[in-house]
Order: sequence, then C-alpha cells, then structure tokens
Amino acid sequence: MSTPNKDIEKVEVRVKWDPSPHGDPPNDLDIIAATYSTEEPYGSPAYLVHFDSRAPDGTITLDRDSRTGQGLGYDEVMTLELDRLSESYTRVIVGVAIQQRDGHKTFAAVENTAVQVREGYDTLAENDFSSVGGATAAVVAEFVRDTTGAWQFHDTVRGFDGDADSFAATMGNRPTGV
Repeated sequence: MSTPNKDIEKVEVRVKWDPSPHGDPPNDLDIIAATYSTEEPYGSPAYLVHFDSRAPDGTITLDRDSRTGQGLGYDEVMTLELDRLSESYTRVIVGVAIQQRDGHKTFAAVENTAVQVREGYDTLAENDFSSVGGATAAVVAEFVRDTTGAWQFHDTVRGFDGDADSFAATMGNRPTGV
C-alpha cells in the first residue's frame, strides 16, 4: 500500500579502519546483514548478506570489501534498499565482525575504527566502537518495519565475543532485558 509518509528507503552502512602494523596479521572487518521474517523476527535469519554473497532479490549488496583496511575513506560499504525488500521481512540487523584467522582480535586492537549509517546525504548514526572495545563483533544498526509498512531505524551498538559464524547466527537475538 502506498503512503505519503516518508520513511527510510535506501541506506548505506560504511566501515573504516587502519591497516595492521607491518608484520602483524591483517585487520579484516566485515559487514554482515541479516534479514528476519515477519513470522520469526527474533529467530534464525531468513538469509545473510556478507562478502561473497548478496540478497536473493538484490536489495542488499556489499559494494566494497577490504581484507586489510588499506585505502582512502571507507573500506567496506553495504547498501540496503529497504523500500524494495519484500513485505515478508520485518527486521534487518547489520553488524560488523572481525575475522579471527590469526588469533583473538578485538575492536580495541584495531586502530581508527568507525562505522557510519547514512541515508542519502543524511547521517543517521556514527560510532567508533570504543564502547565495545573488548568485543570481536558488534551489531551497529537495526531496521524494523512498523505496522504501516514504514521502516524505522534504531541506532544501537551491541558487542559480541565470538567468530563471524557464531555472531551471524545470534546477532538478531532479542537483547537481554528487553
């Protein structure tokens, strides 16, 4: 159903970080998006989008992927076209995970981290991960479809400790105390 109300339609989640010092294992941060169905908004993800994957309908794509943090500006960029996402999905969670190939690396061990959530030229949220420095992954954005069909943004940063697979499986769980 069409509505004259403006809601969130297309957003970009961007992450940047500095490369690791010479001789150290590379810093590799990955953006992960998980979609949740209307029937199971806090259950298992309907599907995940991350490096080497995209949404089945093309509504969520990873446009830029870095394995080292080298380069100018933002190292990873994901676009979410929420206005095109099927009505069977009611929730999208976006997180950032540090690849743990060479030991246990936390956000505190990665220099100059930042995440930004934007809609067009408007910045919806920015964070530097300092509040979750001891974590290996973090939820950085939650988008929820309301009863009118409009998407609402919830600015949140919740840290997790675990590898990318366990984070992806649990990132959309209902936060404790809610």
